[in-house]
Amino acid sequence: MLKYILLVGGFFLLIKGADLFVDGSSAAAKKLKVSPLIIGMTIVAMGTSLPETSVSVSAALAGKNELAISNVVGSNIFNLMVVCGMCALLCPLKINGISLKRDFPFSIAIAGLLMLLGKLDGSVGHIDGVILLIVFTGFLVLMISTARKQQGADEDEIKSMPVWKLILFIIIGMAAIGVGGKMVVSGASDIARRFGMSDNLIGMTVVALGTSLPELVTSVVAAKKNEVDMALGNVIGSNIFNILFVLGAAAAIHPVAFTSLNLIDSAVLILMSGLVLLFCFRSKKLVRWQGAIMLLVYGGYTAYIINRG
Repeated sequence: MLKYILLVGGFFLLIKGADLFVDGSSAAAKKLKVSPLIIGMTIVAMGTSLPETSVSVSAALAGKNELAISNVVGSNIFNLMVVCGMCALLCPLKINGISLKRDFPFSIAIAGLLMLLGKLDGSVGHIDGVILLIVFTGFLVLMISTARKQQGADEDEIKSMPVWKLILFIIIGMAAIGVGGKMVVSGASDIARRFGMSDNLIGMTVVALGTSLPELVTSVVAAKKNEVDMALGNVIGSNIFNILFVLGAAAAIHPVAFTSLNLIDSAVLILMSGLVLLFCFRSKKLVRWQGAIMLLVYGGYTAYIINRG
C-alpha cells in the first residue's frame, strides 16, 4: 500500500509542481518584458514536460534505464493517440500549416534519430545525449525566430503576481517536481517487481499516463470549450521536447540502455505518427471517426505491450 501511495503522491507533486513552476516562470517573464508568445513556445511548453524530465532523469540516475526511455516513448505515443484522439472525439482538431509541413515531419525524423543512436551501440550515451540537446537548441532557436515574426498574445493573458509570490512558486514547483520524480520512479519500480512486470512495461503504461496527465487534462478542457485549433501542434511540440531535451538531458547525465523493446516501441511511435499525419494531410484536421480509430489503435497496442510483459 505504501508503494501505491508513493506513486500517486509522486504524480500529484509532479503535476502541481509543474503547474506552479509554469505560473511563476510566466509571471517572471512578463515582468522582464519577454514576449508572451515566446513564453508559450518555451517556458510553458517545457513546463508541461517537466514531469517526463524529472522521471527520466531520476530513472537514469537510479540506473532504471528501461524506465527512462519507455517513459518518454510511452508518453509520446499517449500524447499523440489518446490526447489528440479524445480531443478529436469532442471537437474537430485543426492543425496549422507550419506544424503540418515542419514540426510533424521533424517529430518523426527525431524519433528515427533516437532509433539510430540507440541501435548503434545498444544505448543512448553521453555523446548521443549531447547530440540530442544540440538539435533541441537549434529547434528552439527556430521556434523563437518564428514566434518573433508572428503577432504575440495579449500580455494580460499571463497572470500578474508579486515578485515574492512568483519566486515562491518557482522554488516550490522545482522542489515538488524533483521529489515527485524520485517518488514515481521508486514506487513504479517496486510495484513492477512485485507483480513481475518489467520497467519497460510500467514505463510505457502507468508512468507514461501519469506524466502525460497535464497535457491530457489541458487538452480535454480546451476541447470542451471549442478552443483546440492548436492542440495537435502543441502535442507535436511536446513530443519533440520529450525526445530531444528530456532524453538528451537524461543520457548526458548517465548513459541510458536502449533495448530491443525500446526499438520496437520507437518504431511504433513513428508508424502511429505517420498514420496521424496521413489523417491530417488533406483536410488539415482530425475528425471524430479518426479520433476513434486512434484510440482503438492505442488500446490494441496497450494490450500487446501488456501481453509481452
